[in-house]
Amino acid sequence: MKFFITGGGGQLALAFQRLLKEENLPFAVYSRQELDITDITRVRKRMQEEKPDVVINCAAWNDVDSAEQNWRGAYMVNAIGPRNLAIAAEELGIPLVTFSSDYVFNGKSVRSWTIADKPDPINVYGQTKLLGEEFVKDHIRRFLIVRVSWVFGPEGREESNFLKKVLRWSREKDELKIVSDQISSPTYAPDLAERVMELLTLRAWGTYHLSCSGRCSRYEWASFALKEIGWKKNIVQAQSNEFRTLAQRPAMSSLDSFPLEEFGIFMPRWEDSTLRFLKAIGQKNGGNNNV
Repeated sequence: MKFFITGGGGQLALAFQRLLKEENLPFAVYSRQELDITDITRVRKRMQEEKPDVVINCAAWNDVDSAEQNWRGAYMVNAIGPRNLAIAAEELGIPLVTFSSDYVFNGKSVRSWTIADKPDPINVYGQTKLLGEEFVKDHIRRFLIVRVSWVFGPEGREESNFLKKVLRWSREKDELKIVSDQISSPTYAPDLAERVMELLTLRAWGTYHLSCSGRCSRYEWASFALKEIGWKKNIVQAQSNEFRTLAQRPAMSSLDSFPLEEFGIFMPRWEDSTLRFLKAIGQKNGGNNNV
């Protein structure tokens, strides 16, 4: 089975590449510079050349704030891009895996969101991801739409996830202010890649929520990680309205993974995944000598 991966430079695509190498499975991977998924002609050409068995779309416009200003760009990448991949994959008779977001929900809930809940995004980023979901459903019969939240992984750029930014801030500042009124379920990219492969094996097409079990605030997550690396300075709770951001964030966007447990697919708790992340980047148990 050959895989076709887009968004090759991102942390999720890198997790898939590592996993596929370990399992000795062939794949073709394209970065944003190598393949613009908003260009359907190029998408068709590349896929016809590679002749893959599965497409995994890891390309995304993930800058939530910039999406408010450059909404056209965000819509092209997050909605038109998946549509193009769905069209080309359906023409080849192969399935598509693409990733959506907890930000398709409005955050006004006291419980975790299920796949039965109606999306109601409160920012442009969430709107673009939701439209991408709808386009995929319209243009291909076999698909996996996987909604994720707060993705983090050991590979990729420093700006690629919240924990990497927290660790950088910890080297630069004596006090960190982290919001405590945004709650979700972190998603560890290597765990996510493994579970997606399990879903592909089951051929259980549809829309799923796939994140670590348990939930936490950004403050709780940062505090847990900083304690593990032995950071002795000050971290304080803050409210979202203390920071100026272009996009509004949902207050509660934790995802309920039902019915995946019924299929025998389980994700570890966010604490366990965070510990493995810190170990992978060499900062577990006081490994950061710069703080």
